[in-house]
Amino acid sequence: MQDNAAVRPYEPMTLARLGVGLASSDDSERWRWVAEFLEEYRWEPAGVRPRLLAEEPAPTGDEHWDVFLAALAEHLAARDGRGGPAWAEERSLRTFWFPFNTRAARVDAVVHAPAAFRRRGVFVAAQELEVA
Repeated sequence: MQDNAAVRPYEPMTLARLGVGLASSDDSERWRWVAEFLEEYRWEPAGVRPRLLAEEPAPTGDEHWDVFLAALAEHLAARDGRGGPAWAEERSLRTFWFPFNTRAARVDAVVHAPAAFRRRGVFVAAQELEVA
């Protein structure tokens, strides 16, 4: 019996695809999507990584996560020695957001949030982004 199903080669998750995953998930699943994206991004060669950040994600339905995606794009690009994508420049929050909202997590995030997140009002500690 011959299988006519096309075998698709592996494609790493893009930030735009991450946005789709975040939009269709609840809070308990969103961090798993972020962890999966970070893991795939980490394993890609430096020459491939800019492509993973280039396409602007569609709105997730939650401004916090839309801004988080912009901060993440800028943060990862900076770690690779590049500027962030142009689409990410204007996204920021008017009120600070602490995704991990316990007293200890808030203190840690205020002290250790990467610049790309801090400047947009998203306070997440750097180690929360090292899940992969």
